[in-house]
Amino acid sequence: MKYVIIGGDAAGMSAAMQIVRNVEEAEVTTLEAGGIYSYAQCGLPYIVGGEVEHTDKLIARDVETFREKYGIDARVFHHVEAVDTKKQIVSGQNLETGQPFELPYDKLLIASGGSPVLPDVPGRTLKGVHTLKTIPDIEAIDADLDDVHDVTIIGGGYIGLELAENLIETGRNVRIIDRNDRIAKMFDPDMTPLIHEEAGKHGVELCLGESVEALEGVQRIQAVQTTGSWYDTDLVIAATGIRPNTDFLENAGVQLRHNGAVQVDAWMRTNVDHVYAAGDCAVQYHRIKERDDYVPLGTHANKQGRAAGKNMAGIPKQFQGIVGTSILRFFDLTLAKTGLNEAEAESMSFPFDTVMHQTVDKAGYFEGKKPLTLKLVYRTDTEEVIGGQVIGESGAAKRIDVLAVTLFHRMTLDDYEDLDLSYAPPYNGVWDPIQQTVRRAT
Repeated sequence: MKYVIIGGDAAGMSAAMQIVRNVEEAEVTTLEAGGIYSYAQCGLPYIVGGEVEHTDKLIARDVETFREKYGIDARVFHHVEAVDTKKQIVSGQNLETGQPFELPYDKLLIASGGSPVLPDVPGRTLKGVHTLKTIPDIEAIDADLDDVHDVTIIGGGYIGLELAENLIETGRNVRIIDRNDRIAKMFDPDMTPLIHEEAGKHGVELCLGESVEALEGVQRIQAVQTTGSWYDTDLVIAATGIRPNTDFLENAGVQLRHNGAVQVDAWMRTNVDHVYAAGDCAVQYHRIKERDDYVPLGTHANKQGRAAGKNMAGIPKQFQGIVGTSILRFFDLTLAKTGLNEAEAESMSFPFDTVMHQTVDKAGYFEGKKPLTLKLVYRTDTEEVIGGQVIGESGAAKRIDVLAVTLFHRMTLDDYEDLDLSYAPPYNGVWDPIQQTVRRAT
C-alpha cells in the first residue's frame, strides 16, 4: 500500500507515524516544500526574545529520524503543484534540482498547512518586511534585527501580541497597527481594557482603527502609511492571519470552503475516494456551533493528523471536534479563551446572556493574591455555558482548561456548582473563581 502525505509538520507527521505503527510494510512518502520537518511553530516568537535559545530546540524529530528510524521516505524541498485524483498521482517540482516528479498513491493525505497573509499593498517586497510561520521566517527576522530600533507589527491577534512582548523584551520600540478599534478581538470589548492597559504599561504603541495603505522605502522599509497616519519604522512584521495552502487542488475535484480550506468529515475524508485532509489546510468541526469552522492551531493539527493516519491505516477514528480554546501570555497577563464570545454567539443567533466577575486567583486572605477576571457566555434557553474568557497574572490557565472540558461535555450553569474542584488557600477560595462567576448568573 502506497501512502503519500503532502506536508511534513504536525498533521502530516502525526498521520505518518500512525500508518507506520499500524500497517506492516507500508510505503509512506512525505513531501515537504521546505527543508525542516516536525517543529513547534508556536515557539517561534520566543526565539526573538531569547526564551528559546535556538531554533533547533523547536524541532521534535528531524528528517533523518523519520527516514532512518521509521523508514519513511521523507523528502524535502518537494513542492506539490497538482493532484490527479482519477489517476491517483501527485506531481510537482524538486526545488533543489529543478526536476519534476510524479508519485502514485493508494491513499493520499493533504496536510499542506497554511501560509501567512501579507497585505496586498505597495512596498510589500521591500527589505525589512516579514511574515512569520516557519523557522526560516523567524531566522530571517532575527538576522534582520541588527540596528533596528523601531518595529511595526501589522495585526493585533495571537502572533502579533506574542511578537510585541518578545520584541519589547529586547529593548526595541514596538507599535501594533490594527484595522479594528482594539487588539485581541477574540475577547469581548469589556475585557479589552485589561489588555490595552497591559500594552500601555509595557510601552507598546497601539494604532487602532487604521488600515495599511502602503509600505514606503527605497530598497528597505522606512515607513508605513495607513488610512490615519504615517509611521517611521525600521522593520515590519505582518501578522494578519493565514490562508490554507490548497492552490494545487484547483483541478483535483476536492471540495474546498470559501477560504480554500479542504472540506472533511469526522474521519478526515474528503469528497474524493482515498483522499484525506488534516491540519491548517482543512476545516475543523466546532462542537458548540455544531458546524465546520476554520481555527488553525497546532493542537488541532496533531489531533486531526492522528485521526487521519488511523483511518488511512484501516483503524476507525473520529475527530471529535473543537470548542475553540486558546491561551497566550502577554507580558504579565495570561489571556485565555474557550468557546464563543458575544459576537460569535450573536452570529449563531443563540439566545444568550453573559456574566462577568472580578476576583482573585487564591483565597482572599492569602498573601500574594492576584486579580483574576472571568466572563462566561451562556444560553438563556438551555443554560448551557457556551463560552469563557479569563484574564489574569496567575490562575487563568487552570480555569480555562476546566471551562474547555465543561464546554466539551455541554454542561449547564447548574452543573458547575457540583464540580469537585481542588481547593487549598494558595490556589483558590473554597468556591473556585469559575463557580463564583456561575453563582452570579444563577
